[in-house]
Amino acid sequence: MKCVKCSYESEENQKINEEFLCEICRHFSPDDKSSFEKYINEKVDQKALESFRKYFMPGEKQKKAMIKRAIKGNLMSRAPFGYKIENKKLIPAENCREIEEIFEEFIRENISLNQLAGKHNLSVNGLKKILKNFTYIGKIKFNNQIYEGSHTPIISSTLFNHVQNKIERLGIK
Repeated sequence: MKCVKCSYESEENQKINEEFLCEICRHFSPDDKSSFEKYINEKVDQKALESFRKYFMPGEKQKKAMIKRAIKGNLMSRAPFGYKIENKKLIPAENCREIEEIFEEFIRENISLNQLAGKHNLSVNGLKKILKNFTYIGKIKFNNQIYEGSHTPIISSTLFNHVQNKIERLGIK
């Protein structure tokens, strides 16, 4: 398939507004239809884009910046249940004791995920996310790597590891 903007041929070209565009031309294409039509009519020499094509890696710059943040122990998303963000720092919230209760109940009581989730007004998936979240032991997980967080842990690593072992033993996904 040939890019209508620069004539670059590739199987990876994708259809946007009924026209095929290469990755470079697609990256810069406007969203609204009238601007898009003007954009594709302004042809570009394919050779002029070769340098971009060689080094273009969408999202790489963002990902590198996020990895740097994770290495520094900074959270990548919103504050998880039991934490709040204050002055750009993750700190335990007023309800942080509930996190410890959830972990302890899961270990000590013979209770189903459904019952435990209901008891704490959570969905089962929400409960599973809490039980597997490294943030609660002062760590940051990003890009399948674990980093030391710059925040205060809510539970001990020992309690967290016991919960992970039980999750694995029960075959919980």
